[in-house]
Amino acid sequence: MFMLLKRVLIGQPLKSTALGEQKLTKTKALAILSSDALSSIAYGPEQILIVLMTIGAAAFWYSVPIAVGILVLLTALVLSYRQVIFAYPHGGGAYVVSKENLGVNAGLLAGGALLVDYILTVAVSISAGTDAITSAFPSLHPYNVPIACLLVILITVLNLRGLTESASILAYPVYLFVLIMFITIGAGLYRIMSGQVPADLHAPIGTPVAGLTLFLLLKAFASGSSALTGVEAISNAIPNFKNPAPKNASKTLAAMGILLALLFSGIVCLAYYYGIAPKGEETVVSQIASATFGRGGMYFAIQGITAMILVLAANTGYSAFPLLAVNLAKDKYIARMFTVRGDRLGYSNGIVFLAAASILLIIVFKGQTEHLIPLYAVGVFIPFTLAQTGMLVKWIREKPEGWRVKLTINAVGALISFTVMMMFFITKFPQVWPALIFLPAIVLVFHKIHKHYEAVGDQLRITTCEPAARVQGNVFVIPVAGITHVVENTLNYAKSLKPDQIIAVYVAFDKETEKQFEEKWKQWQPDIRLVTIYSQYRSIIQPLTKFIDTVEHKAKELNYGVTVLIPQFIPKKRWHNALHNQSSLLIRAFLLYRRDLIVTTVPYHLKK
Repeated sequence: MFMLLKRVLIGQPLKSTALGEQKLTKTKALAILSSDALSSIAYGPEQILIVLMTIGAAAFWYSVPIAVGILVLLTALVLSYRQVIFAYPHGGGAYVVSKENLGVNAGLLAGGALLVDYILTVAVSISAGTDAITSAFPSLHPYNVPIACLLVILITVLNLRGLTESASILAYPVYLFVLIMFITIGAGLYRIMSGQVPADLHAPIGTPVAGLTLFLLLKAFASGSSALTGVEAISNAIPNFKNPAPKNASKTLAAMGILLALLFSGIVCLAYYYGIAPKGEETVVSQIASATFGRGGMYFAIQGITAMILVLAANTGYSAFPLLAVNLAKDKYIARMFTVRGDRLGYSNGIVFLAAASILLIIVFKGQTEHLIPLYAVGVFIPFTLAQTGMLVKWIREKPEGWRVKLTINAVGALISFTVMMMFFITKFPQVWPALIFLPAIVLVFHKIHKHYEAVGDQLRITTCEPAARVQGNVFVIPVAGITHVVENTLNYAKSLKPDQIIAVYVAFDKETEKQFEEKWKQWQPDIRLVTIYSQYRSIIQPLTKFIDTVEHKAKELNYGVTVLIPQFIPKKRWHNALHNQSSLLIRAFLLYRRDLIVTTVPYHLKK
């Protein structure tokens, strides 16, 4: 049943030779890797207005110069990451750049921040998409969290079906979103220029605002910079592009930067001229669409497509997280399971882990986008800063042709990224302080995992590890629960291996039962030694392990090995397992970590 459901949802497995067919064209890559950045125009401008609103509507005109500053930052990041793409064509982005140029800890900090950021990408995008849905249908507002969790599951299934299939589906809503936003911006600008929008809706640019401070402006700038999250995703996912991958990735990055700049500028301008103020249960984009087209078919189309793109923007996380996890896993800093490709040639373990972590965040933060965005933004500006600084070190060390121009570009990018990062920590410290705890903790966990893998490798390597111990003989210990075909099957298997001694062990809970079992055993298996143990506290594990300790002690004196053979019957149907006490599994769990003991399960399959 499970396999049937899996095939319906995920599809038939793909051959390894089909991996080349899973590469992305520029058109599909722009949709799947830029959806996060492009969708951020639905909440980036709103974050600026939320901060300015604390002073009053007269301060809204400052959103225009703040937007100009954000566009300068966007330009610097696009140019900087374009150089990262050509310098590191195998992907990895900030993690690889930082590790190679700034050291392991800097790389792990960048990698850890990005892993968290991609989890937040999914949580923020899905939460923002849910907000768009509930803005159009306010009656659904109490169900934000269940709706968001359901959307995460749907997009996870889509990604498990494979990269090209998900990209093919995603391309249409992404480009439809870009088209409908340009139509909205164009219609809004026409209304403004034709005088249909009253001038008294907004304060003129340059209007003095009492109480406005530099701190507040920096906070608004930092909040608006959340629109730039996702810019780095293309540099992480270069292996997903068709050849020539670096050239195609560079062109895709440039196209994303241009589209993001135009859409972000347009939304900020419309919000300013319309005099729109943020509302708790209606997004800024919703208010712009309502003011431009009224609450008709076009409005609901905009809201529907915006909700769709915000939900599908999570796909940037699904595309970049597994690839970054692969790089970290190859370097032995996270579990190797992240390097395994699934049935559809995607890194399904990374996809499933990302989905589970995102759902957990949505539940913890109750799907409130504004509480997630500060952590989301700070998580990406740390890698931004480290990546640009790493590129600075690279150009200074290598001095390739034209290195001074490259150095200047990355220096500007590093300076602006560092400034924005510090703005987040200073202006939003109550919201972002957890980053100061969990990021170092993640780096520490990475080192612990790496240490474990190094230790395992050292112990398993033939040339370095201790030689395997040679034994002179074997003793088999068989826990028995009765005289059954299961026990008979295990005894026959033990006899076929011709050990030096076979000991059957029976744990009895009363003296009468103990005596009766000994008599039956003598008649059934007289050639097999039986040891009965009386357990007055009805425990099986404790007396059994104590007996095995005694056997091990004597076996060591003779240089004998000890093997515990556990009889276990396997029901015909899996649900039948719930009807049995699984004592064999319990015994195995207790004995498995004994250093000098071999534990083997001998199955007996039931037929009905």
